[in-house]
Amino acid sequence: MPHLPRRMARGQTARRDELEKIERMAEPLRILQRPKSLTALAADEIRSRIVRGELGLGSPLSENALALELGVSKTPIREALLQLKMEGLVSIQPQRGSFVFDMTPGEIKQLGELRETLEVTALERAMKRRREPLVAALTVIVDAMAEAVRSGDNGRYRILDAEFHRTLFEHAGNRYLADCYAGFAFRIQALRARLCSDPALNAVSLRDHGRLRDLIATGDVDAARDLLVHHMTRTIGDYLDSMEQAAVAD
Repeated sequence: MPHLPRRMARGQTARRDELEKIERMAEPLRILQRPKSLTALAADEIRSRIVRGELGLGSPLSENALALELGVSKTPIREALLQLKMEGLVSIQPQRGSFVFDMTPGEIKQLGELRETLEVTALERAMKRRREPLVAALTVIVDAMAEAVRSGDNGRYRILDAEFHRTLFEHAGNRYLADCYAGFAFRIQALRARLCSDPALNAVSLRDHGRLRDLIATGDVDAARDLLVHHMTRTIGDYLDSMEQAAVAD
């Protein structure tokens, strides 16, 4: 790995603290407590279950069952589902009920195209504007990803994978670009959950992320962009393959 400048290394402790906060946010919420509203807490829990893959794509969402599990009335559950609909994670169908979002292969490809357009732009901007702090942040994440792979902690790896890509937007210096990505980032995480249970795919993913960090560190924009595009394209392909295998199994 390229030698990190001293000022980059100094920021890694703070970054590790930030990562710990992010991972704690992704932990399952078993008991709903204030000061957040019950609607917000219910939305957090349902969103987390979707992102972790506990609620599969297209799965029905029973207001009664969720209210019983979370210990609240149906009203905050109904309001939470409406909020998640706005985020693109839930589909509410008249006379049928609420369901986790689902996507056709064509829609997944289109989402991949949008992600590629935004993330490549974020990468280029971040390398131009804040390359050193970006490398410092990514180094902490890649080290944690390697540990997650070694320990077989697929759930933690999924969280760190999402944080790696979010960090590109964080350092791009464009709030509107980051907001666009945030609009579908949870969908990407939900799709990723289906792949992160495969240790072999995680090992390949880790290699890509480590290599991308190294290319960013050396300032090779073209090679970094090519690797990022290759990584995202293969991820979409892997997910489509998993959909085909699941269809055959059914």
